[in-house]
Amino acid sequence: MSTVSRRPHGALIFVTSIVTLLSSSALAQEADAGTPDAGAAPEAPAELSPEELEEIQKALGSDAQEAQQNAPAGTASAPQSSPGGSGLSLPGIGNTSGTNFLDLSFILDVAAAGFSSKEPLQGGAHDPTRNGFNLQQLELSIGSVVDPYFRFDSNIVFSQFGVEIEEAYGTTLALPYNLQVRAGQFLTRFGRINPTHPHAWDFVDQPFAASRIFGGEGNRGLGTELSWLTPLPWYVELIGSLTDASGEATARSFLGSSGDRVLSPLDLQALGAVKQFFPLTDDLSLMWGLSAATGPNPTGYRNRTDIFGTDIYLRYRPITDGGNPTLITFTAEGYYRRRQVPDDVLTDFNTYAQAAWRFDQRWATALRYELGTPARGENGAEVTDPLDPDWTEDRQRISANVTFWPTEFSRLRLQGATDRVGWRESPDYSVFLALELVTGAHGAHAF
Repeated sequence: MSTVSRRPHGALIFVTSIVTLLSSSALAQEADAGTPDAGAAPEAPAELSPEELEEIQKALGSDAQEAQQNAPAGTASAPQSSPGGSGLSLPGIGNTSGTNFLDLSFILDVAAAGFSSKEPLQGGAHDPTRNGFNLQQLELSIGSVVDPYFRFDSNIVFSQFGVEIEEAYGTTLALPYNLQVRAGQFLTRFGRINPTHPHAWDFVDQPFAASRIFGGEGNRGLGTELSWLTPLPWYVELIGSLTDASGEATARSFLGSSGDRVLSPLDLQALGAVKQFFPLTDDLSLMWGLSAATGPNPTGYRNRTDIFGTDIYLRYRPITDGGNPTLITFTAEGYYRRRQVPDDVLTDFNTYAQAAWRFDQRWATALRYELGTPARGENGAEVTDPLDPDWTEDRQRISANVTFWPTEFSRLRLQGATDRVGWRESPDYSVFLALELVTGAHGAHAF
């Protein structure tokens, strides 16, 4: 967990700084809006003909070009790709080009929880984990187009105990041949649930398959990613990334919290994925993905972990009937993990499948099934898993919920679950009542 500060007043200072920045940005934009742009063409009177208006525009263009040529040596000029020839500015401050505004939002997720067990098996870092009230997260999302070549995005999470840089990365915008690069700290694009944040989930908690394989914070690390949108007749995207294979809550199947250093490229986690999209009809579409990740684990010299996954996402929305708010989605994802340990190779399988039905503009319901098998040795024998020594039998969990949106900026969700843990004498039960509030401009989620 990348902790910036564990002092409550540090988080308060950070929030105050952001609010001050926004206030300054708003004042600067208001001042710009009230000042006429010296380089803009004057508004043409209504009686001007199209030919006369064209002559005026040509004259203004010639004057601007002449002024640029006669400018003193060393004077910086605007990039040719900058709209209107305006110079670059700090994101959201004094900017009139329309390409560099700062998107900023706060997202609050809190939940009241009740568990039948004294030791709930909630593996997600944002899951409710105790009876009573839980602060799942307060996420500060910041994004902006930096210039014609890069975009910046970050997600900073505040908890009761500190501040965490969850993601902070830059993305290229102008590479040729449909290529794109990300660099920084990011959630890798393994499968469907891993790259998402809690406010994009259909449930209050994340599937235990994800936390068991990757850790409570998901598969995340410092590194770089290359993606290519192929020119095939249907949508096919190829993705490859190299990231750190360490992290107590982000690389559980790899180096984890062992503290091992990167001594060669073999000590990094390598990931490859294929994303395909098929519009089956005007109302029905399918996304299918294949993912694989490999990296070192701390059980011995050159011991490695390999993870293979597949995911499908089926979406039905009757767009041909504009007045119908129905939205039905089905998601399924499976992980097969293979780990080298001294004198053996351990394998296990984890999966979940869920269906969500938004039957009204403000109401939806969802159902999810999860399964996790115990680790087996190379010959199929039962073994003790060093990561989960208690996981000796199958675990199955069924969850159901109902969601109500008072507006698009708030959400209430009531969820119940039964967790049938094979190594416990009786099932565990849980109930959550969650509230989510969103303020500010937040970008659209991936399909």
